[in-house]
Amino acid sequence: MLAGLVALIAVIVLVIVKPGSGNDVPEAAQVKVPAGLETEPPKNDADEDADGAGAAACTAGQLRVTPVTDKGDYAPGELPGLSLSVENTGEAACTADLGTAGMELVVASGDDEVWRSTDCQENPESLPVIVDPGKPVESEPVQWDRTRSSTETCAITRDPVNADGASYHLRVTVAGTQGSGTAQFLLY
Repeated sequence: MLAGLVALIAVIVLVIVKPGSGNDVPEAAQVKVPAGLETEPPKNDADEDADGAGAAACTAGQLRVTPVTDKGDYAPGELPGLSLSVENTGEAACTADLGTAGMELVVASGDDEVWRSTDCQENPESLPVIVDPGKPVESEPVQWDRTRSSTETCAITRDPVNADGASYHLRVTVAGTQGSGTAQFLLY
């Protein structure tokens, strides 16, 4: 089940980031749930169903989200691998939206926000997933193409960001929970 969730998160992040996209901005693919992965509709409160079935919605303090990079520095032309880790720190399983509608990766250099995964996202999807306690799940790294993004640059070729030892920080948010801290990396 853990491998299925990791694969699912990797697919979701790839849909958000669309590495290598140029002038054509394709519509996001439907999110498919791997066999055996427990999903359920999101709940409006933190209580379980009246019949006790299913998992309650994760509360704000129940998820630990951590930004992750595959390396600390990248050689010229090497693309950074960006991902995130999600862990349920509660006592019981809970349901969290791990779909593209509730996930965001942001790269910044100082106060300058350079790239945001949601800038060119189309048709974001919700994907409620039951997250078991104490079992961190890390998404597969998504390669960032080292370009600046904004909602106005979706259909054009973008210039690369500064390198030569420049420092960048990855911030992540998923299921309404902002990641703790940042993951720093250097571009050469």
